Amino acid sequence: MLRGINCQQILEDKEDNLKFMQILKECKLKCGYKILAYCLMGNHIHILIKEESMPLGEVIKRISIRFVYWYNTKYQRVGHLFQDRFKSEAVDDETYLFTVIRYIHQNPVKAGMCKNPGDYPYSSFREYLWQQNLVDIDYVEQFLSRKTVVKTSNEYVAEECMEIQKTRTWHATDKQAKKIIMDMTGCDNVTSFQRLPVDIQNECIGKLKKSGASIRQISRLTGITYYAIQKVNHRTVP
Repeated sequence: MLRGINCQQILEDKEDNLKFMQILKECKLKCGYKILAYCLMGNHIHILIKEESMPLGEVIKRISIRFVYWYNTKYQRVGHLFQDRFKSEAVDDETYLFTVIRYIHQNPVKAGMCKNPGDYPYSSFREYLWQQNLVDIDYVEQFLSRKTVVKTSNEYVAEECMEIQKTRTWHATDKQAKKIIMDMTGCDNVTSFQRLPVDIQNECIGKLKKSGASIRQISRLTGITYYAIQKVNHRTVP
């Protein structure tokens, strides 16, 4: 699992998501690993990888360096994009393989981003529906049939695998919060918002807080630190 620095958004739009998947595919050809499942979640990324000749640490390093270089060029920014080292754990039996694949495909449903895994465009679930060329489904089928993966991925189960934080329901959705940011500032990504004058940032943050957006949610969508957002008084915002 990779997460954005300060839990901020690292995949802003369709182009960002497609670019990350392209890099996954290109690095796969060079490094020789297998991809068994993935889900790109805006501010964090889940990838189920089977190591081959190259160690996992080197694989993730190559993937992240290529994406950060591209992202920083696109958004005219410098510095780190991912927070700390990637987080990982071993999948050492068929039962846990089954659990992890289902968990990864259920991520956008649990986050309230869609009603069904098949509605979300940036995960491997659709590859199990219609064989494509990024996921090594043939390897998975030694243990689980595609039909089983699809069926169970559609079944909501309250299980956790390297959970970032407990899922909770916000008063304001990401879509609503992003609309407020766009309407007030014209910014459609984290980098643009961070370049705004502080007074404009604070006015928008105040509006977001008043709308019911959580501090962590605002931090993720704006890139402003949790503590700076805490200090903004929203009670005087019209």
